[in-house]
Amino acid sequence: MLTLHAAPLVCRTWDAEPIADGGVAVDGDRIAAVGPLADLLERFPGARVRRWPGTLGPALVHEGPLPDAPSPRERVHEVLKRGGGAVLAAHAADPELRAAAGRVGVAVLGRVRPVAVAETGRADLAAFAEDGRCVATVLGGRLVHRRA
Repeated sequence: MLTLHAAPLVCRTWDAEPIADGGVAVDGDRIAAVGPLADLLERFPGARVRRWPGTLGPALVHEGPLPDAPSPRERVHEVLKRGGGAVLAAHAADPELRAAAGRVGVAVLGRVRPVAVAETGRADLAAFAEDGRCVATVLGGRLVHRRA
């Protein structure tokens, strides 16, 4: 099912000019379109719409050690709660940690790479409230974290 993720501001990259009242159309694990929500609603009339407060943009690369937690799964979840969609291999050497990351779709990278919301790209998104808290993380088109 196609899903439109909508927010008051949508950023293709975190340093780009945001799209006001924007959206990202996600089909499966890929981004189908990015733009003003009104245009996306017209283009995809039967899509499910998820509305997020604040700003929606690409999921982040968590560059440091994964946060402390009792289990590898919980350490990965802490990354998701911060809008992370990827971690660095240097900080995820433990096989159990890598397995936990893989189960939820967190990428393990050899080095930091730029993140962007781009058509046909993998649907890895993060939504942040005005106070900077991550309210949702989407990886490969799946909602993997949502703050209540």
